[in-house]
Amino acid sequence: MADSRKTPLRIGLTGGIASGKSTVAELFAKLGAAVIDTDIIAREVVMPGQPALDEIRDTFGETVISADGSLSRSEMRKIVFADKNARRRLEAILHPRIQEETYRQSDRAGGDYQLIVIPLLVNSSLKSFIDRVLVVDCDEDTQIRRLLIRDAESEDQARRILAAQASREQRLAIADDVVRNNDDLAATRSQVAALHEIYLSLA
Repeated sequence: MADSRKTPLRIGLTGGIASGKSTVAELFAKLGAAVIDTDIIAREVVMPGQPALDEIRDTFGETVISADGSLSRSEMRKIVFADKNARRRLEAILHPRIQEETYRQSDRAGGDYQLIVIPLLVNSSLKSFIDRVLVVDCDEDTQIRRLLIRDAESEDQARRILAAQASREQRLAIADDVVRNNDDLAATRSQVAALHEIYLSLA
């Protein structure tokens, strides 16, 4: 007998680094949306004891491993944002594992619709898994300012990180919906509330 369960509507939430994807995802979660965050999955698959971390050590050496045995994100960032081939090698290790875990979590999460946070959606194989694309957008100066506060060591590094990702124009070109998220949380919240109603009606 065919499976009659309804597949939830899957919204791929994407945006450049420091655009505010986590903030927007959190606002959707507060409204009751099922949220699956591939950034969180990416951190989980490289925990000590996971096969991916051993593969990263074998590929990039001990310099990317911290004293406590965990992945040194700052060292890894320096390598992959300076060398496109290194970034591809890292992606080859991580992306299949992230994809598999995303499918598993989506199957378990249920809900009328699911928000799947995929930072690099423009070039992701997960693009075929989602029904609709939501882009969190802000201007580049805002991204750089947030990056310098959060995790870039210099403006040069912040600009390299931005340059390594899909451009703002590329992201907006695949968007079905856009949340503008410069620095007005109330405005962001009202955009999310409106989209939540749209997604419920589409689901």
